[in-house]
Amino acid sequence: MINENNENNENNENTENEKDVDILLVGSGIMSATLGILLKQLDPALKIAMIERLPDVATESSDGWNNAGTGHAAYCELNYTPEMKDGSIDTKKAFFINTAFEESLQFWSYLVDKKILPSPTHFINQAPHHSFVSGDKDVEFLRKRYQTLSAHPLFSAMQYSEDPDVLKKWMPLMMQDRAPDKKVAGTRVRYGSDVNFGALTRDILTGLQDMGDFELLVQHCVTHIDKQDDNRWKVRAKNKTGGAHRYFNARFVFLGAGGGSLPLLQASGIPEGNGYGGFPISGQWLVCTVPEVVEKHHAKVYGKSPVGAPPMSVPHLDTRIIDGKKALLFGPFAGFTTKFLKKGSFWDLPTSVNLSNLFPMLSVGLHGFDLLRYLISEVLQTHKSRVKALQQFYPDAKPADWFLSMAGQRVQIIKRGTERAGKLEFGTEVIHADDGSLVALLGASPGASTAVHTMLNIIEECFPEEIKTAAWQQRMKKMIPSYGQSLLENADLLAEVRKHTLTSLELDTLPL
Repeated sequence: MINENNENNENNENTENEKDVDILLVGSGIMSATLGILLKQLDPALKIAMIERLPDVATESSDGWNNAGTGHAAYCELNYTPEMKDGSIDTKKAFFINTAFEESLQFWSYLVDKKILPSPTHFINQAPHHSFVSGDKDVEFLRKRYQTLSAHPLFSAMQYSEDPDVLKKWMPLMMQDRAPDKKVAGTRVRYGSDVNFGALTRDILTGLQDMGDFELLVQHCVTHIDKQDDNRWKVRAKNKTGGAHRYFNARFVFLGAGGGSLPLLQASGIPEGNGYGGFPISGQWLVCTVPEVVEKHHAKVYGKSPVGAPPMSVPHLDTRIIDGKKALLFGPFAGFTTKFLKKGSFWDLPTSVNLSNLFPMLSVGLHGFDLLRYLISEVLQTHKSRVKALQQFYPDAKPADWFLSMAGQRVQIIKRGTERAGKLEFGTEVIHADDGSLVALLGASPGASTAVHTMLNIIEECFPEEIKTAAWQQRMKKMIPSYGQSLLENADLLAEVRKHTLTSLELDTLPL
C-alpha cells in the first residue's frame, strides 16, 4: 500500500537517484504496455519508465491463466445484447465493443507487420466464437439476437442454427450425449480469437526495450506520489529486495496497476478520484488438460447467466492456447477476498475506505443483496456442484478430468450514484486529473480486449496538442487505418481493415 509520509520527510529524502521522464507507467499489464508502445510509436524521442512491484511483468490480471483470454468482440457474449422491455435487442454495447476490438486487431497487425511483435500465434489464435442456449424462451432470444446483429456488416459473418446435426459439427463435445427432447440453438463466428494477454504484454515490452529510452523496474513499489509546483509528478519507488529508493520526475503518470490503481489514485490526491471505492471479486475456473477431451472442442462458447446473477457470471466453455499448449476452461466461479490483487494484501479493501467513498460503499453494501447472495452461493460450491454446472454445457463431463484453478483478482468500481449514495459498476473507467497529467484506470471486463481504444481516448484527452499535429495524425493512421473514421458506418472500410487483420494475425485459417 501507499505510505503517505508527510511533506517534511519527503523533502529530506536523498534524491540523487531522481530521473526525469516524459511518461511514467505504474503497473506492467496489457494496459500500461499498450499505452507505452502507442506513445513510443507516435514520438520515438519520449523517455518512458515503468514500475512493477512483482519480480516479473504481466503476472496479475494480464497473465494467460488469470483471465479467459477471450478476444471480446460481442460475437458470443449474450450479456452485451440485453433484451428490452418491448422485446427488441439493445445492440449499442455490442457495436461499441466490436469496433473497439477491431482497433486492437489493427494495432496488433501493425506491430506484427513491423516485426515489433513475433509470429501472431505466439499471442493470438483463431477460436470460433459461439453462443449456445436451450429451452424455447432462450432459443427465441438467440434467434432474435442473430437476426438483429447479422443485419449489420459488423456481424454479417454470424451463422445461426437450431439443427442438432449442425451444432454437432460446431461444438461436438457439447452435443455429445445431450438429451434430444430439449430445444437448443447456437450462433457461430468462425474468426473469433483466443488471446494470451500475458504473452502479448511481454512481447510489447520487449519491443519497447528495443526502441531505447525505456526503463523497466521490477520489484519496486510506489510509496509516494506528489504533484509539484511545475505540474510534474514526483514519484518515489522502493526496491522490495534491497530497500533503496528511486525517484521519478514525470510529465505524465498512468496508473494501470489493475486492482492496485485505486490506492494509487487515492494517494495522488486528485479531486477527480474522490468518492471512488472498489469491491474485489476473485475468480476460479475448472480446467481440463486431458488430450482426448481437449481435442474435441475448439471454440469459445458462451451461455446465459442465471436469473439475478451479475454480468460477470456468464458461463462459458473455452479453448485456451497458452505457450503452445491447448486446454479447456469452464467458468467463471466467483469468490470473495479483501485483496485487490491476486498477490496483494488482505488489508487492501479496509485501508481503501476513506471519508469520500464511505457512503457510496455503504450504500452498495446495503442494497447489493443479489450480488451478496450470488457470492455466498459461489463460495459454498463444491467440486461436484461446479462439475454439475459444467454438465449443462458438456453433459458427459467427468469430475476426474477437471481441476480448479484460481483466476486473477478483479476490483469492481464503486462510485457516487444519483438514485442512491453509491452504485456498483462492472465495466472499465478512466479517471483524469483536470490538467491531463495523471490518469488512473479502474474496473474490469472487457478491458484487455479494448485496451487500444481506451488508450487512444487517453492520448486524445491528455495529449490534445500533440495529437492534432500532422506527424501524430499520420503515424496514428498508419497504426490504425480506421482512426478518425467509423467502422460502424463505413462498410467498405470495415471490409478492407478486417481482411488485412484476419490475414496478418492468421485468424481465418479454419475451414468453413
